[in-house]
Amino acid sequence: MNPHELKKVEKQFTKGLLDIVILSFLRSESMHGYKIITNIRRSFGIYFGPSTIYPYLNNLKEQGYIKSQWDTNNDRPRKVYSLTPEGSNILTGAEQSFNSICSRLSRMGLSRLPVNNNIRNNVMIDQVGMQ
Repeated sequence: MNPHELKKVEKQFTKGLLDIVILSFLRSESMHGYKIITNIRRSFGIYFGPSTIYPYLNNLKEQGYIKSQWDTNNDRPRKVYSLTPEGSNILTGAEQSFNSICSRLSRMGLSRLPVNNNIRNNVMIDQVGMQ
């Protein structure tokens, strides 16, 4: 697979996990949308713009997994997102599911997947921010 095709596949996988990625970033700290975009780019080397990220944030908020409030302490007001207890619970379940899926794929012969019984110590997952 050439590097361009590989990057395209990585972007598709990452987009499929964006809700989990966002929740995991918010587990460690509350942040505004632009910081989430920046963290995704820094962690994955992939850019998802506001037109991608904000619909995810709105959906997560509607589901009750995150909440938002306006931070007016800076030069310009920003909406800051934080994880709710329900969001924390769903993230824990998602981690367990993801670990189970990786284990099954590994048993199917995809032996290069980094599978670990404790997903929080998995290097690939640490890049996502699930610590």
